[in-house]
Amino acid sequence: MGLTLGELAERIGGELRGDPDCVITSVATLQHAGPGSISFLANTTYRKYLSRTAASAVIIRPEFAGECPAAAIVTADPYVAYARAAALIVPPLPPRQGTHPSASIGKDCQIDSSAWIGPNCIIEDGVHIGAGTQLAAGCFVGRDSRIGAGGYLHANVVICHGVRVGERIIVHPGAVIGSDGFGLANEHGQWLKVPQLGGVCIGNDVEIGANTSIDRGALDDTVLEDGVKLDNQIQVAHNVHIGAHTAIAGCVGISGSARIGRHCMIGGGAGIVGHLEIADNVTVTGMTMVTKSISGPGVYSSGVPAQENSEWNRNYARFRKLDQLARRLLALERRFDAKD
Repeated sequence: MGLTLGELAERIGGELRGDPDCVITSVATLQHAGPGSISFLANTTYRKYLSRTAASAVIIRPEFAGECPAAAIVTADPYVAYARAAALIVPPLPPRQGTHPSASIGKDCQIDSSAWIGPNCIIEDGVHIGAGTQLAAGCFVGRDSRIGAGGYLHANVVICHGVRVGERIIVHPGAVIGSDGFGLANEHGQWLKVPQLGGVCIGNDVEIGANTSIDRGALDDTVLEDGVKLDNQIQVAHNVHIGAHTAIAGCVGISGSARIGRHCMIGGGAGIVGHLEIADNVTVTGMTMVTKSISGPGVYSSGVPAQENSEWNRNYARFRKLDQLARRLLALERRFDAKD
C-alpha cells in the first residue's frame, strides 16, 4: 500500500520537510533503504548511516533534521511515529471468517460468525470467542474459556480451561496460558501436588510472546491488566498480578504471588522472587534479581557486568574475602571510637 508523504505526515502527526507528493511504499533501515522507502532515526547509534541513506524520507527528531539528505518527517518521538507509519504502509492481512473443516468444535460454544477458527484447532465445550478473533492453525482452547473480540492467536497457542481473555489480544506461537502452577507440598520427603483451582484473567490490548507460559492461580486468578506486553519465553507463575501497561522483556522469571505495578519495565533475564510487590513506574534492568519489595518508582539494578576473565578471577578472589575484610574494618572502627 502506497501513501504520499503529505498523507503520512498528517496521519502520524509530524512536520513534513520535503515533497508532499512523494509516494512511500515500504519501510527500511537507514543503511538498507532505497527509493520509495521511509526510514527513521531514533537511536543515535545509527546516526552514522544518516548522511548516506538512500531512503526517500526519514522520520527524525528536530535536532538531526538538518543532517538528513532526504525528505524528513520531524517529530519529537521518531520511534512512535515509525510504528504508526509502518502500520499504515504495511497493514495486516485482512481477517478471515468461519471454521476450517479440520477444526473440532465442542458443545455449547458461542463463536461469533466473524471469527476464524483455523486448521486443526480444537475448541472444547462452553468456549466463547468474540467478533473478528482469529485462531491460526493448531490452537487449543480449553472448556469454558472466553476470548474477547478482535484478538489474534498465532499457530499452536494453548489456552487451558477457565481462562478469561479480553479484547484485541495478540498471542504468539507456542504460548501457554492457564497451565498448572508449580504448587507442591512436601510430605515426609515426597512431593504432593497441590490442586491449582484458580484461572487466568487477561485484560484488553495485551500481547504475549512466543513460548511464554502463564500459570493459572492456585485459588485466586493470575491477572494481567490492560495493555501488558510480554516478550518471548517468560515464566509467569501462579497468582502473579501484573499491572496495566507494564512491559517485560524475554526470559524473565516471575515467581508465585509476586505483584508488579503499572507502567513498569522489566529487562531481559531478570528474576523476581515470589510474594513481593513492585511499585508503579519501576524499571528493572536486565539480569537483575529482585529479592525484596520495591516501594517507590525508579531504576533498579543488580548483577555484575561482563569483564575480562583474568580481571574477573582477581575480583572474585577478593569477593570471597569481603566478609573477613568487613569484620576487620568494623573492629578497627570500634578501636578508634574507643580511643575518642
